[in-house]
Amino acid sequence: MTSSPTSRPLVGVLAVQGDVREHLAALEAAGARTRTVRRPTELDGLDGLVVPGGESTTIDRLCRIFGLHEPLRERIASGLPVYGSCAGMIQLADRILDGHVEQQTFGGIDMTVRRNAFGRQVDSFESDLHVEGLRDAGRPFRAVFIRAPRVEDAGPDVQVLARVDDAVVAVRQGNLLATSFHPEVTDDHRVHELFVRICEQARAVPAA
Repeated sequence: MTSSPTSRPLVGVLAVQGDVREHLAALEAAGARTRTVRRPTELDGLDGLVVPGGESTTIDRLCRIFGLHEPLRERIASGLPVYGSCAGMIQLADRILDGHVEQQTFGGIDMTVRRNAFGRQVDSFESDLHVEGLRDAGRPFRAVFIRAPRVEDAGPDVQVLARVDDAVVAVRQGNLLATSFHPEVTDDHRVHELFVRICEQARAVPAA
């Protein structure tokens, strides 16, 4: 029997700035239904949310202008699965280094993240990584780093999923997933598949 389209998780992509179209396409390839999110009411009914790469200070400023900052903090605290790539990782960090003096994050992951830790745009690079939790785990994931952040420290509940040398570049804490790199710009959708599974598992757990 074929499952109905509505049985697939509904995952939003925060669409104020960044790689929105790329994440929408990757999520759909990974088996999710999708929705762009620009207003607080568009958070209703979501099984998960992606905060894309882009410019973290711009994402922060626009989310506060559009009234999304506090609703997002509340949804994250209530257990909504969220995946952040690059700038999205910064937004999910409880603490940031080298941020703008007024910069705020959504928080949720007990970690300190340093912005632009690998250098400027000209210092972008690719690396083959082992990322824990991915399907076909023996096959490396070709990760693209663009003005990427890194995790400087993380609390005991944070699971490290991948490193470049000694730098932590992918983590998970509960329903929250974050990567320094941009899987949405590749044809490898395994990170998005992992996040869709997180959304499915969270949806299967009855509300307390």
